[in-house]
Amino acid sequence: MQIIENDAAFQLDKPSAVAIGKFDGIHRGHQSLLQRVLEQKEKGLQAVVFTFAPSPAALFSGEDIPELTTKREKRKLFGDMGIDVLIEFPLNFTTAATEPEEFVEKILAEQMKTAYIAAGEDLSFGKKGRGDAALLRRMAGRFGYRTEIIEKVCLEGVEISSSYVREVIRIGDMEKAERLIGEAYSVCGVVAHGKKLGRRLGMPTVNLLPEKEKLLPPYGVYFSEVSVGERVYKGTTNIGCKPTVNDEMQAGVETYLYDFAQDIYGREITVRLFSFHRPEKKFDSVEALKKQMASDIAQGRYYVHRK
Repeated sequence: MQIIENDAAFQLDKPSAVAIGKFDGIHRGHQSLLQRVLEQKEKGLQAVVFTFAPSPAALFSGEDIPELTTKREKRKLFGDMGIDVLIEFPLNFTTAATEPEEFVEKILAEQMKTAYIAAGEDLSFGKKGRGDAALLRRMAGRFGYRTEIIEKVCLEGVEISSSYVREVIRIGDMEKAERLIGEAYSVCGVVAHGKKLGRRLGMPTVNLLPEKEKLLPPYGVYFSEVSVGERVYKGTTNIGCKPTVNDEMQAGVETYLYDFAQDIYGREITVRLFSFHRPEKKFDSVEALKKQMASDIAQGRYYVHRK
């Protein structure tokens, strides 16, 4: 997959089927939109995703907003889907002030050679967000592209949106998150060295430090699985600052993998969180922690083997 970043003057060389959006979370609604673009790929167009970096919300708030899907995770997901080109358009106060008509003419028509556009009903772009689905349709005849506006996907009568997924993650309802996303909510990263307390207790774990912009669910213990290369292992994951072990405030994701005894330091892994088990707590002693960890692992084995 070709990635175009930090370049507002890029130029594509082939007719494109384009999906426009923020794509935070890449939930089932996003997947419906992306599937339309991939269908056009089968008809000879290159499949292109156009998104903004940073997000409009982050730019205009001036704050770092936790993301459901980080840039690194999006790149992997889009590549795995079969997207040909990912455009991470540089958003700043100058580019954000582009008139929507100019955006269509210069960027969509000229720079991207757009032949097909898939967008959600709530699409907005250009100065003050004045660009919308209706504008895309009005300008389609002039620039020769076809527009398809994708209806919202609903779950239990509620529209699926990134903000809805975010609310669900923040309260730790991982089962509902999985239904909204279409798969378990995941955290990706590189395995790092920890304090090795789990190893000393006879319950070795793999540790990763998530990217700082990643939205994490409430601190606590989760039943999970971990992908290491092509292999998948069931496990029990603790998210938090491990207050029993140290007083550091950086959150970590630590997973005990069942029937696993490999050295994977430095490997990239994906941790998928199936279910919240219990909140994080500080124990009075290492022995109390060991007893609780053994109980968590036993209950996790039962859960993941039923799943």
